Amino acid sequence: MTPPARFNVLGTGVHALSLDDACARVLACRTQPPQGYVGCATAYNLNAARSDPALRAAYNRALLTTPDGMPLVWLGRWHGHRHITRVYGPDLLLAVCDAGRAVGLKHFFYGGKPGVAEQLRTQLTARFPGLSGVGTFTPPFRPLNATEFAELQTEIARARPDVIWVGLSTPKQEQFMAEAWSKLDASVLIGVGAAFDFHSGNLPQAPRWLQRGGLEWLFRFAHEPRRLWRRYLVHNPLFVLRSLAQLCGLCRYPLN
Repeated sequence: MTPPARFNVLGTGVHALSLDDACARVLACRTQPPQGYVGCATAYNLNAARSDPALRAAYNRALLTTPDGMPLVWLGRWHGHRHITRVYGPDLLLAVCDAGRAVGLKHFFYGGKPGVAEQLRTQLTARFPGLSGVGTFTPPFRPLNATEFAELQTEIARARPDVIWVGLSTPKQEQFMAEAWSKLDASVLIGVGAAFDFHSGNLPQAPRWLQRGGLEWLFRFAHEPRRLWRRYLVHNPLFVLRSLAQLCGLCRYPLN
């Protein structure tokens, strides 16, 4: 498939695509050798990437970097991509799990706190009868050492998944995918962060009307203020200022 167009947000190339398009592109990777990884980018992620070259490089080298948040959808439309929609990690997970049943797509779940990946597989299997969840792996709260990574490779080789869903925090999941995708026997890795907690039932999700209005951050902040205050009260306002400066031509952020 021809790669979708990208638009520049603070030096990160975000792909202009819809949820249906992203789902179709993931399904097209089925049974293929490793194709790469998918990063779901938010305003917070891209502002953090501005001062983290490794994170920025991980997004720019991704098979797809999707507009996970409504601010990125609005920016994409400002750049002329009228067909763009939000490609939200939790929604992409559900869409691919649903559509993948028709072609026997095999899923592996990597991440979350102890027990969460297993809970997620159980919940998704109940929600989508026929879904093929072939394995789970709960990593420690640090990078894998050589022995642990070899164990993961063995598990992946045994399970032979098409998709590895990665549920870690940013920038851990993007850095993990960028370093590991070519060493794992799976077609594509997809980083979906909090989707593991949402769809396993461990965290509540914002109502759709808040999501559509770009106010999901307010819901999440209300539920996890101590963990998320810096993200929403520091990084997101800085993203807005930087984006306005870029749109007005006051700052240039080359893709790198």
